Amino acid sequence: MSETANAAQSPDTLHRLSKRDLLKLYIYSQAFVSGFNYEKQEAPGTVFSLIPVIEKVYDNEEEKVEAYRRHTELFLTEARLSHLILGITAAMEEEHALKHDIDPASIGAIKSALMGPFAGIGDSLYHGTLRPIMAGLAVSLITASGYTSPMGAILFVLVMAGVGQALRYLGIMYGYKQGVSLVAKIQSSGLLQKLTKYASIAACVVIGGFVSNLVAMNLALSYSAGETVVSLQETLDGMMPSMLPLALTLLCFWLIDKKKVNPVPLMFAVMIVGVLGSMAGILA
Repeated sequence: MSETANAAQSPDTLHRLSKRDLLKLYIYSQAFVSGFNYEKQEAPGTVFSLIPVIEKVYDNEEEKVEAYRRHTELFLTEARLSHLILGITAAMEEEHALKHDIDPASIGAIKSALMGPFAGIGDSLYHGTLRPIMAGLAVSLITASGYTSPMGAILFVLVMAGVGQALRYLGIMYGYKQGVSLVAKIQSSGLLQKLTKYASIAACVVIGGFVSNLVAMNLALSYSAGETVVSLQETLDGMMPSMLPLALTLLCFWLIDKKKVNPVPLMFAVMIVGVLGSMAGILA
């Protein structure tokens, strides 16, 4: 048998993950949040997603059990960006299975180190930025059509699902390709901290832009100046449109951020003030 044939049949080559194996990881990972629970969070989905990887790289049943067990530890991050971590994890599991030069504990440690920052980035960019923008666009299209066209809803679903699936697939492929070196690059460059910071700023800007459309607060008070009846709300709008919704939003933000007020009681307080103000003829 030639040297080429021997190399092709070597254990190292046989147990290397192929693109087909990574595609299986991507398919299995569609059920990533299906086993979500309040004890282990996304750990069941992580274990299920990694089945093609663990079954491919390990022959020994004890090693397989050990690999499955270490991924049952609590894991929670943004579901779409989690796939970058899955790709890195697949590369580390493969390296450990073939060369045993990676401490198994470091696999879980890197997952734990990345899940917090990735959750912040994913929530800010995907849920805090893209989702409100697409939802606002979808509602605008539906309203403009007189509530007769479903194109707004269809566009929302296609964009959100398309971006989500792209992040899942590319995350697995890129995470596996870069492996542990990606973690070192991210940590040395401070990229996660920068992304988290700027994503939060972008999310605040986007959400702030929706205040005038999503928050309603109008005064029903008016006063007479001779024969002219002046609406207090129209006067405020002439000074600055949506002044009261902005003031209410900033007040709630200040109470939550600075005074650590629980958002749930605050929501009930706003509802009560709205009802009482309407009954008293102060709010329209």
